[in-house]
Amino acid sequence: MTIQRSSAEENQSGKASKSSNQISQNSKSGRWLWFWVGMSGIAMVSATAGALLAVSLTSTPLQQAQLSPKDEAVFDGDRISGGVLRFSELTRPVNLLVLGMSVLPPDIQNPPPETKNLRYQPELNSFDGLSDVMLLLKFDPETKKIIMLSIPRDTRTEIEGYGVKKINAANVDGGPALTAKTVSNLLGGAGIDRYVRINVLGVAKLIDVLGGVTVYVPKNMKYQDDSQHLYINLKAGKQHLNGDQTLQLLRFRHDELGDIGRIQRQQMVMRAFMDQTLNPATVAQLPKVLDVVKDHIDTNLTVEELVALMGFGVRTNRSNMQMLMLPGRFSEKGEFDASYWLPNKNGISKLMAQHFGLESAQEQLATTTDPRSLRVAIQDSTGGDRSNLQPLIRALEKSGYRNIYVAKAWGEPLEVTHIVAQQGDGDSAESIRNTLGFGEVRVESTGNLGSDISIQVGKDWLQEKSILEQSRTK
Repeated sequence: MTIQRSSAEENQSGKASKSSNQISQNSKSGRWLWFWVGMSGIAMVSATAGALLAVSLTSTPLQQAQLSPKDEAVFDGDRISGGVLRFSELTRPVNLLVLGMSVLPPDIQNPPPETKNLRYQPELNSFDGLSDVMLLLKFDPETKKIIMLSIPRDTRTEIEGYGVKKINAANVDGGPALTAKTVSNLLGGAGIDRYVRINVLGVAKLIDVLGGVTVYVPKNMKYQDDSQHLYINLKAGKQHLNGDQTLQLLRFRHDELGDIGRIQRQQMVMRAFMDQTLNPATVAQLPKVLDVVKDHIDTNLTVEELVALMGFGVRTNRSNMQMLMLPGRFSEKGEFDASYWLPNKNGISKLMAQHFGLESAQEQLATTTDPRSLRVAIQDSTGGDRSNLQPLIRALEKSGYRNIYVAKAWGEPLEVTHIVAQQGDGDSAESIRNTLGFGEVRVESTGNLGSDISIQVGKDWLQEKSILEQSRTK
């Protein structure tokens, strides 16, 4: 609130002293009066202004954790949005740490007494357990991009004061501040500006209040765990999912990729969810949304900052929303006493330089990847046999790509080929797109895990292939 009061006073510096006296006598009333005046001047006034005013005046604080001054200092406290007249505009790049919490009674020291006599482990509305999901989001008004980095919860790393552990334990050991410090150290010193912790119970409510999400379920998913009352039963195919069904898709881990497969599904759901719900109408629903999920959220974002981030998201082109995954590999059987995701330091350094502006001494400002060194996976979604892919492989080989292989087919039928920058190398993906002359580039980690670039072949290739064959017969 201090930020908004200062901005209002600055804007009123030329007014008569009578107005200043009124503000000093009733700072809260004056603050929101000028906040309302400022809001009325922006382009999204009809969708955003009323929402922000209602939330600001009626909602309870969003931060539920009590951070010490030392813990608060881990985060960059400088303001991230404009003054009264530009409250919905980000004024600088922002790194936001998002933690998804799935907490059971054994995960915390003092579980509620009513859970002791139950024959199953219920989900608790708590922020004290292991972080089930970990994301670092960069909102960058300079490049007009949103970068989303998924960090596997089993990532093996140093947690200050606690030794080498899985990164999801940092929240148990020291809450959001220690988690932010651990993530920053893992990523070569990246700054963390704010954090959000959301309990899994709130995720389902959030999806429901925003109308659900339409996604392609990649395969039949069936799993039952009576000890947690966790029941997953989804059929393959494109469908509209409610909050509970979406959680089933996100929490399923029983496939060959385990938690990494879950991260890929998270990215698929997040992209679909943003495409379908991130619009001015959603911002207008902010009071309703926060009223539903506020008890399940802990964040040091102010409401004004939250609206600024949402406003930036609404204005961001979907092609500028990029989803990455922490470079690394699975630990091998017997390599450690537990299974881990082992981070690749060189890959992390390159990724942070390219997408987060964190240049290391070894990184060059401009690098070009040799096509011969790129691992290119081809995933067919058309249902044809592999012979249909041979002309595509030959076209790539003719352009200098040597490490090409056919990977497991892509389950969702695609109209347009996706050229996926699996490791975040959008420039190389764009070069392949220019070589082929069709498809769309996606910077995300939904492709083949061992690839640099995954080509998920759509129906547009069949048309292109037909044209190539016709030209050869003439």
